Amino acid sequence: MTRSVEGLPAPNERRRLREAAELTLDEVATAVGVAAATVRSWESGRTTPRGRKRDAYARFLAGLPELAPEADATGPPGRADPPAPPAPADAPAPADPVLVAVAPGAGVGAEGEAEAEGAPQAPGGPVDTAGPAAPRPGVRLVVDPAEAFDTLYDLAAPALARQAYLLTGRRALALEAVDRAFTRAWDQWPEVATDPDPVGWVRTIVYEYALSPWHRFRRAHRRPDRPPADPADRILLDALLALPRFHRRAVLLYDGVGLDLPDTAAETEATTPATGNRILNAHADLAARVPELADVPVEKQSAALRERLAALRPPFSLDPRPAAAVRGGGERRTRQWTRATLGLTAMITAATAYTAATAPTHYDPPLAPGESVSGVPPLSGPQQLTERSRQLHDKLRADPEAGPARVAPRLD
Repeated sequence: MTRSVEGLPAPNERRRLREAAELTLDEVATAVGVAAATVRSWESGRTTPRGRKRDAYARFLAGLPELAPEADATGPPGRADPPAPPAPADAPAPADPVLVAVAPGAGVGAEGEAEAEGAPQAPGGPVDTAGPAAPRPGVRLVVDPAEAFDTLYDLAAPALARQAYLLTGRRALALEAVDRAFTRAWDQWPEVATDPDPVGWVRTIVYEYALSPWHRFRRAHRRPDRPPADPADRILLDALLALPRFHRRAVLLYDGVGLDLPDTAAETEATTPATGNRILNAHADLAARVPELADVPVEKQSAALRERLAALRPPFSLDPRPAAAVRGGGERRTRQWTRATLGLTAMITAATAYTAATAPTHYDPPLAPGESVSGVPPLSGPQQLTERSRQLHDKLRADPEAGPARVAPRLD
């Protein structure tokens, strides 16, 4: 295939640019934030990048000529750095750089991340119609982990809050999902900082928390929020919320965020055919419920739905908390859990020591309880004297003799 895509060169030209810069598929995949197999598929023309990944890939290819100067003896063209001056002997060792969890040149694109360094952000929508920003190939490095986290949070949190609102229709739940996801990201920051797609890492947690079925039992989330003021937005939001949870997530990732079908299937942990069927069924249900999509051809429903999702306006603001507050809350929660764990451990240790000190050192068998024996008459005092026993008793009392003569027999 030699046909070029909007904003991208032809597939064979993409491969030629990569080979001219002496870059491997893995290096391009790491810079763009995808798998090496995905880059190979883009270069062969089997698939076409969409949304945020298309913008990042286009900026990366546009910056390849600037990254390919004359090669020196230290490395291949495009990756040769000028030799650094020798550091003084007493200079402190530089801190280990932390990879910023942002794809190269990531802008507001289909995923809704804001453009770095002063670029305007879309008005809360998951898509952006503004033109591409200046090429910024490569991945920016930041030494401070807190600064790297704040950069990721400022880029991704507003769009993720909007996406969570489209999934749930509840403002408090959407902001809570974003807060929980970024708190967990800060707790596991080394893993997130080195992830090829850190925004996708956080987005997965946001979606799973927002779509948890246990929220229906919470009193705070039983009643829906105020619907949008525009009737068309209200119809679209009601149609989205009427979809099954898995269909809603798949159609938002594919049409709203702009992921391709394999990436949507990977993020939803489903097979590609199953994800495709979910998207087709969701399109059919939305076309039956939304009048604006009823007359749109099937091949154009995805683009029309994407525009409608971008134009939907919630009736309130979806502003997440500041990044510093999220980091502080996560650290404070970690300290509380640590103190609670230490306190519980101390209680268990004290209880164990008390039990060991007061436990008996030998075994005392218990006394067997008394048992009644049938057939034995109960003892009720002395028995009544018979007549012969009474005569003998009177004789012994009346006889005055004592001593041996008393027992001697007498003839009278």
